[in-house]
Parts: sequence; structure tokens; C-alpha cells
Amino acid sequence: MKQQQETKVKSALPNVIKQGYHGLNLIHFFTAGPDEVRGWTIQDGWLAPQAAGTIHTDFEKGFICADIYPFKEFRKLGSEKAVKDKGLCRQQGKTYVVKDGDVCHFKFNAPKTKKKKKGE
Repeated sequence: MKQQQETKVKSALPNVIKQGYHGLNLIHFFTAGPDEVRGWTIQDGWLAPQAAGTIHTDFEKGFICADIYPFKEFRKLGSEKAVKDKGLCRQQGKTYVVKDGDVCHFKFNAPKTKKKKKGE
């Protein structure tokens, strides 16, 4: 029985994905909580309210501001508290252009819903 030779070939898939995202002008931002970190895909150049709208349309409509910090710092330091303690978290407004790898905590006002009157 012949022994199969091991080949040390790297997959091209990660490069294909990166080039595809670049070609489509897409970036990622993240939301992070105590239980999970979640990635979101948006167009490069989108403002913070538009990015918030990818999570829920009410986030875009009632956008106030966002707390922003780099994911690489979150990963390196291990927690949002550690990032804030190092002074790496900044508050940004409606004109902030979301950067690839940002972690965003959006603050918003829930839109007011009209109450139906009796008989409607």
C-alpha cells in the first residue's frame, strides 16, 4: 500500500474573499456584548447612522451617536472595559464614516408610535 504524500498547499479562499470584498467596496464593523461579538457587512464610506440601520431600521431613524473602538484593540485587551480604560473608545456623531474593523455601540431614540384611538 502506497503512502500518500502530504502537500503543504495553502487555500486561496481567504484571499479570494478579501479581494471580493475589496472589489465590491465592502467592509465589516462589529457589535460586541458580554455574550457575543457579531460582524456586519456594509459599503465602505457609509456613515454611522447607515451602519446602524443594517442592524435595525429604527437604529438609523433614531440615531443619536455611537461609541467606537477598533476590534483589534478589543481582541488584544480582551474586554470593552479594558479598551475604555486605555482611552481608546471615542464617541462619534452622525457624520462619522465607519472604518473597517470598528466596534460600534449605537445609541438611539426609539421612534414614537401613534396609539390607535378607540374605534379605529
